[in-house]
Amino acid sequence: MKDLIKKILTKEVMLYVVFGVLTTVVNLGSFFVMNSLLKWNENLSNFIAIILAVLFAYFTNKDLVFHSQAKTFSEKLMQFGKFIAGRAFTMLIEFFGGMLLFKTPLPEIISKLLITVIVVILNFFISKFFAFKSKEK
Repeated sequence: MKDLIKKILTKEVMLYVVFGVLTTVVNLGSFFVMNSLLKWNENLSNFIAIILAVLFAYFTNKDLVFHSQAKTFSEKLMQFGKFIAGRAFTMLIEFFGGMLLFKTPLPEIISKLLITVIVVILNFFISKFFAFKSKEK
């Protein structure tokens, strides 16, 4: 059991979790500032907060978690496109997964928690093996 935990809780996974929490702070914090302090419309505040959170997640994942090897502008652009495509894909999974789970006898918050855990795990693997996959030498 100890060996399995060591295999799962790698430095990369731990950093992914830390920056995931910070991404959530960026999302909620920027929403709060724009909506509550600046009195901006909640939909505009939410839209900008999501963009800021995704950009924060991209840069922290690229540089601090997965240590991107992309050098040229086109490689970086391709990587960014893959990251955004991956997030769009998991957003659809979260939306439609929620629609399915909300029809079960589970409480809605439990359904939301389950689909969120699935999405976070998928985002990790999409980032690691698709968006930030390093070239084989």
